[in-house]
Amino acid sequence: MPENHSLGSDAVGAVPVHGGPHGGGGANQIRVRAYNERLLLSLVRRTAGLSKADIARLSGLSAQTASVIIRALEHDGLLRRGEPVRGKVGKPSVPMALNPDGAYSFGLKIGRRSADLVLMDFVGTVRERRIETYKYPTPATIRQFVRTAINSLIARLTPAQCARIAGLGIAAPFELWNWVDEMGAPEHDMNAWREIDLAEDIGEIVSFPVFLQNDATAACGAELVFGQGANYADFAYFFIGSFIGGGVVLNQAVYAGRTGNAGAFGSMPVGDRAGNPSQLIDQASLFVLEEMLTAEGINPDRLWRDPESWDDIGPQLDRWITQAARSLAVAITSVCSVIDFETVIVDGGFPAHVRDRVVAATRAAVMGLDLQGIAMPRVEPGVVGNGARAIGAASLPLFSRYLLDQNVLFKQVEG
Repeated sequence: MPENHSLGSDAVGAVPVHGGPHGGGGANQIRVRAYNERLLLSLVRRTAGLSKADIARLSGLSAQTASVIIRALEHDGLLRRGEPVRGKVGKPSVPMALNPDGAYSFGLKIGRRSADLVLMDFVGTVRERRIETYKYPTPATIRQFVRTAINSLIARLTPAQCARIAGLGIAAPFELWNWVDEMGAPEHDMNAWREIDLAEDIGEIVSFPVFLQNDATAACGAELVFGQGANYADFAYFFIGSFIGGGVVLNQAVYAGRTGNAGAFGSMPVGDRAGNPSQLIDQASLFVLEEMLTAEGINPDRLWRDPESWDDIGPQLDRWITQAARSLAVAITSVCSVIDFETVIVDGGFPAHVRDRVVAATRAAVMGLDLQGIAMPRVEPGVVGNGARAIGAASLPLFSRYLLDQNVLFKQVEG
């Protein structure tokens, strides 16, 4: 299988090797071979149905070199051949595709009210999922959940499949201890998060590499890689979870920023309905809906137990959507006044019909604002949905080991 070397940039072409990618010796040739393998896998991932000739042309490698690498990747089980496509002349074209069973990874989302662990294959399909709800997260709760859930999922795999696990990615809010009041958690329990390095802590209970990323940034990466983000070179991304967050994509790459916290849109000032100072996080987060339900004597646990089914939530949901859309519209115009985004994508931890209502209400609210000097962006729904944070986390080990995209990675710990 391709060796785990440092990543390059998607914008860089192949590095040719004299004598073919598996010829010669020395560390430099091994690095070049690994880079070219990553490049070819990345090309096939981005564009389905490429033939060997297409791959050679797009990579800049010779037809012979590309063919040798493709055969090696087929042998390693990372690529597979599709059915030949016959043209009018010449030999049939054989499309290449990533082998879904070529690699697996785990993705862990740590939220304020629930944890979500997924097992994902090489093409981004979630094979298995485990969810745990709680009043608030503690390091001990998360450790136990990870240990139990991963052991359960590994028990369902064959030894050959286990050998293809690339690692575990974690998507978690940074500085969890700062949200004591909003979560209703004892301060001493939340302060426990100050004392640990999360990636190292989890790395002690698994036998493979662990990666850490901000939860909203991970969700943004999932939309870029597996959603409709590939349709746009640049976009701003809002993800509405327990607390709202976001991400920034520039030139088809997630921009994480100096501290990995770029797109922390929850901190943006938007004001409340009465015009008093307020932040987006206090107007458009799901904990606001939770508080509305609690005030009406309705158990809010359904928001976290089954985020795909909110059919019995009525007036409170209507009020929350109106409030969230109004604040999102202000945040969107602020973001687009700094970077001229053509598109803003909105997604969240709720059913698709709720997402569509939020997007429609946000579009209408944006149109009601003074947009002088600002180009009106398209406001589009995300398509990855509630699992975006865990899926984005699961993509981290796959990109680190097999593909070319250093911009979605933040921190790695060897398990």
